[in-house]
Amino acid sequence: MIITPPSTLRFASALTRQGDAQTAADELIRAIREQLGPSRIDVAFLFVSSQYVDHTEALAETIRAELGPVTLVGCTGEGIIATGREVEAGPAATLWAGHLPGVIVHPLRLSFSSIHDQFSLRDWPELDYAGDASPVMMLFADPFSTPMQDVLTILEEQYPATRALGGLAGGGQDLGENRLFLDDAVYTDGLVGVALSGNIAVRTVISQGCRPIGDRFIVTKAEHNVIQELGGIPALHCLQTVFGQLSSDERAQAQRALHIGIAMDEQRAQFTRGDFLIRNLLGADQQTGAIVIGDVVQEGQTVQFQVRDAHSADEDLHALLAAPERAASSKPLGALLFSCCGRGKGLFGIPHHDATVLGEELGAIPLAGFFAQGEVGPVGGRNFLHGYTASIAIFSEPERVQPTDSNQ
Repeated sequence: MIITPPSTLRFASALTRQGDAQTAADELIRAIREQLGPSRIDVAFLFVSSQYVDHTEALAETIRAELGPVTLVGCTGEGIIATGREVEAGPAATLWAGHLPGVIVHPLRLSFSSIHDQFSLRDWPELDYAGDASPVMMLFADPFSTPMQDVLTILEEQYPATRALGGLAGGGQDLGENRLFLDDAVYTDGLVGVALSGNIAVRTVISQGCRPIGDRFIVTKAEHNVIQELGGIPALHCLQTVFGQLSSDERAQAQRALHIGIAMDEQRAQFTRGDFLIRNLLGADQQTGAIVIGDVVQEGQTVQFQVRDAHSADEDLHALLAAPERAASSKPLGALLFSCCGRGKGLFGIPHHDATVLGEELGAIPLAGFFAQGEVGPVGGRNFLHGYTASIAIFSEPERVQPTDSNQ
């Protein structure tokens, strides 16, 4: 028998649009204390717009002094997300705080030296977990100084089965213009984050915003990111066949945003939403019939062409949040959302889309996040850097199994 005890995890979130950094900090602190009272804050996530970039040290210092979080982590973003709100322009900051008894919160810091071509991992834990016991890592990186896909490869080698979510910091246009927060330090490069494990359940939702078109194909000839043949037929010919089967409206959509999905688990009997890693279709060779995609592909993998538009992205997010695993999980208590800066009002035509959908599907739980230059999240058991994606971490109490009385 599975039982869910009364909640002990507590979360709070706050949003400010004050232009003055001190006033903004005061507003965030007051709102968090109103929600959590005197409870200890084990971790706090702070996301701020670029308007605060010259005041990030003072902002973070004030929050640490007044709230005393055990760990503070965060970054600047292209825009700021909070419960039911998305601020895509102008000053904004959001603070998300958690009281997490029984949860291990381990801060993470990584930097990369382009001169020596090597990573420096400071104080990363020697984790010895497996399967469901593996920690979840929340990671935030500067895109100008961090080869994120290489970082994820290192994590896969050193921390197998660990899920990673987060995003690339935004707001800056060059190296040194973004900010990363970790405890009492503010960085302009590298990566910061936290590893969470113990008395907490984290459901991950990675909405890549696409819908499949046409048939699925088996890659029969490929080299690196070039697909020569699908099912023994030139790949470009297969694409043209799929394109010819579309309606006029679908063709117009495909011409604007055509992608390809790579199945991540070939053992599945059927493929559904979330089973494909979506990558860009970069080009084609008319003479050879090959197509070029934005990732390495191997012979034997299953692929399917995809289109992305506002309707597809809306449908995908609703469907994934309402998926069957939701019914099997504990009540959501809080969430973090990292949405591509290519989504928002520019894609959907209306403001607050992703934040609103989360509220509709999960309830008005404490939410925070930011618009990123790239989103991190797991697909098919592996962690990837995505684009045009909403990467979501949903936090709840872990389900517990009531011991069975052997005498009954």
